[in-house]
Amino acid sequence: MLNSKIHFGVSKLNELINQIAREECVDAETLRSDFQRGRVTVFKAPPSGRAVAVGQNLRVKVNANIGTSGDLHDEDFELRKLAAAVKAGADAVMDLSTGGDLRSVRKKIITESPVPVGSVPIYEAIVKSVRSSGGADRMEPEEMLDAIRLHGEDGISFVTVHCGVTLGVLENLARKPRVCGIVSRGGSFLAKWMRANKKENPLYERYDEVLDICRHYGMVISLGDGLRPGAIADSLDAAQVEELVTLGNLFRRARERGVQAIIEGPGHVPLDQIPAQMLLQKQLCDFAPFYVLGPLVTDVAPGLDHITSAIGGAIAAANGADFLCYVTPSEHLGLPDVADVRMGVLAARVAGHAADLVRRRPGAWEWDEKMSRARKERNWAEQISLAVDPDLAREIRGRTCKEDHETCSMCGDLCAYKADS
Repeated sequence: MLNSKIHFGVSKLNELINQIAREECVDAETLRSDFQRGRVTVFKAPPSGRAVAVGQNLRVKVNANIGTSGDLHDEDFELRKLAAAVKAGADAVMDLSTGGDLRSVRKKIITESPVPVGSVPIYEAIVKSVRSSGGADRMEPEEMLDAIRLHGEDGISFVTVHCGVTLGVLENLARKPRVCGIVSRGGSFLAKWMRANKKENPLYERYDEVLDICRHYGMVISLGDGLRPGAIADSLDAAQVEELVTLGNLFRRARERGVQAIIEGPGHVPLDQIPAQMLLQKQLCDFAPFYVLGPLVTDVAPGLDHITSAIGGAIAAANGADFLCYVTPSEHLGLPDVADVRMGVLAARVAGHAADLVRRRPGAWEWDEKMSRARKERNWAEQISLAVDPDLAREIRGRTCKEDHETCSMCGDLCAYKADS
């Protein structure tokens, strides 16, 4: 059972549970029970923001990845992306910065974000090692732990840590090579370190210390899927499944140590495998909150991967995934810009809401019915206000229709709703 006092204090936790229960229209005692069993996780609020809960019986949440790269590291640009993500409805953001002053951009994002901020500390350890000694394989284990401490000190709410990339998993991968190998940045650099040093993953070997750091700073540990498939052909191979088994064990150890945890998932997955993969995760990981990247349901749509991701995300969430990491049109092509961030969040939100309808989450069906009635009545102002993105709906309607136009320009006087009224 989680020691909730470590994270929030008893009175603060009770207040948060009651607040979240009201927002989600769920029973507070059921929510409290799900939290204690590790099936719901609460990300602490940033300094000027709010806490967010993910997990069983709650609305599907959406995360947006932002952050600099070695080629592009403009802090103001990242803050504009943050603002776009929040305006589009992201429930959390992750700073994945790898270029420029990493700590500076992280602190600015945390300060300005109204939603919880996550990060991947191993990126910082890798960048520092490359800058100081010329290679990630020269990292000292303590440097990896120091990076996690630093992120906790700065106020990060949840950290991705690739503790499941073990020597045993790499042996599996060597026996049956993949089309795309290891596509996780953190996972690939840890694998390189392990092979170069002929040692076990320090984040796995010193996992209790990782948990102690997370507990000290009240950070949720997001158990990263360093072996997620990066190609349809690689989905559900032995390495992916072995890592998932390891993550389930690490999840249980986190709970025993009083640390909240979520599990990260694939990746590139064909449509027919998605329900099975969600079931496998829930069964192997004691119904922990599941955080998925996509899944992307085909490899052949660069520029459209916000769509391939939304298709997979809707199916994944309908079958148990709780937290969708957006994918933008820039995926596989380059660093996303502000417009890409907006479209990525909107696509993921549509996927999450489609799943909420299947999961019968309070308010989901009511929202759709209100929109349907507004359409029947040709109440355009109401339709726009109810849209996932009112600005986008207003912009598209305004291209060919005046504000007081009775119908849309698609059907005009042949409008079925008008004929049926």
